[in-house]
Amino acid sequence: MLHNIRLTLAIIFWVLITWLLVDFTGTAHAYLGWMAKIQFIPALLALNVGALLFVVALTLLMGRIYCSIICPLGVMQDVIAWFRKKKNKYNYSPERTILRYTVLVIACASLALGVAWIGGLIFPYSTYGRIVSTIFAPIYKLANNGLAAIAEHFGSYAFYEVDVWVKSISALVVALLTWGIIAVLAWKGGRTWCNTICPVGTLLGLISRHSLLKMTIDTEKCKNCRKCERNCKSACINLDTHTIDYSRCVVCGNCGLQCAHDALHFTSLTPKGSSAKVDEGRRAVMTGVALLAGTALAKAQSKVEPKTTDGGLADLIKKKKPKREKLITPPGSLSIRNLRTHCTACQLCIDACPNDVLRPSSSLDRFMQPEVSFERGYCRPECNRCSQVCPTSAIQPISVEERTAIQVGHAVWTRELCIPVKDEKPCGLCARKCPAGAIQMVPLQAGVHQDGWRWRDADDQEIPREKVLLIPVVNEEKCIGCGACENLCPSNPISAIHVEGHEVHKEI
Repeated sequence: MLHNIRLTLAIIFWVLITWLLVDFTGTAHAYLGWMAKIQFIPALLALNVGALLFVVALTLLMGRIYCSIICPLGVMQDVIAWFRKKKNKYNYSPERTILRYTVLVIACASLALGVAWIGGLIFPYSTYGRIVSTIFAPIYKLANNGLAAIAEHFGSYAFYEVDVWVKSISALVVALLTWGIIAVLAWKGGRTWCNTICPVGTLLGLISRHSLLKMTIDTEKCKNCRKCERNCKSACINLDTHTIDYSRCVVCGNCGLQCAHDALHFTSLTPKGSSAKVDEGRRAVMTGVALLAGTALAKAQSKVEPKTTDGGLADLIKKKKPKREKLITPPGSLSIRNLRTHCTACQLCIDACPNDVLRPSSSLDRFMQPEVSFERGYCRPECNRCSQVCPTSAIQPISVEERTAIQVGHAVWTRELCIPVKDEKPCGLCARKCPAGAIQMVPLQAGVHQDGWRWRDADDQEIPREKVLLIPVVNEEKCIGCGACENLCPSNPISAIHVEGHEVHKEI
């Protein structure tokens, strides 16, 4: 019964959270966004006390069942291991204590020191999100495009095509490498990654040693057939001593399913002759709670901070990213420091961005965290999708109205690249397309002024309108840094106007 219930819930959670990560329409986030927010590390970074208490209480009651049901990376390992059709494929192995706690300390230090992306390389939710968003989301989109083509052939528009492109080579390489390592470990040893590398598994393992309900061995009924030991994917059952390492047990129920002698029970009582692993449990729990509280306190303190053608027959030259002095971060991220401190690089916001503005950073100080660039689109003022899907508060929820008042940067004009200057041809596209009305066109020629509908020179002589060249002037007080001017500027490959980010976002 335990095994079947656990398996059913795990499949439901895994399928739904995977859909949440690949969905590009926003439908899944409206109903399933809470699934990301109850993941342990996102809840910790967002100081989501309710979710943290739920996970801790669940662990104190039933052990590390969180790892078997709620954590998508854990369930993915079970799925990979399931394909290895071999009975009695595991063996007991001792706990890698030094490795486990070393990784836990490094992960906690990365959060406390404001370099969350380092821990994000091994945190379970961010790791799974990166794998799905980088590797499997493009496949999902390609399948959607195929359905869109078929539906359109039959006169239906139930599906629509979306762009599929590689947003970051470095993120793709890391995702493939991580997935390959986890897949090999799961194929050979089941939950090896969970019980040697994952810091969340180690932390919850400290608590689960003292859970109310445990899988226990009745030595009077046990015949030492070792089926439970050889089918334990956590390698935590030692029949030589009839003990179970509860810090590694994920309460999957496989052992009880294999036992033909009814010697294994999930209970709060320890049957006669059974023994649990003896250790300084109380000290371990206090250590785990101290690590959790210290990291949460560090987070709380860190929050206190202020088309294919150009419309003609000319060849289209792809836009190149300009050199920016300051990084542009998504609206709602408050500042560069806040994003760097709280973001675990799960890629959820990047995959959810409908404007192709967000992509993973390749910079080592914010590796794979989202950054804004405008080669493929611009950050539309009416869009707040990234702020609605972030589970860690690295990008805080904002309304559309709040979005239009947030200044993430300001536009900067480069004179020598502007078409009226270098080609002596009229343009003005940046001013016409600016949604904030922050760009005004002024005469390039000295002394030229406007008199009603007419243009006059310094000698007050009328000038034909077609001979007056206008250049943009940016009102930095009104500019919100949306990047519409940079994206739509016809100057290629580098736009004549680009956005410089603000260290701390402003409100206008």
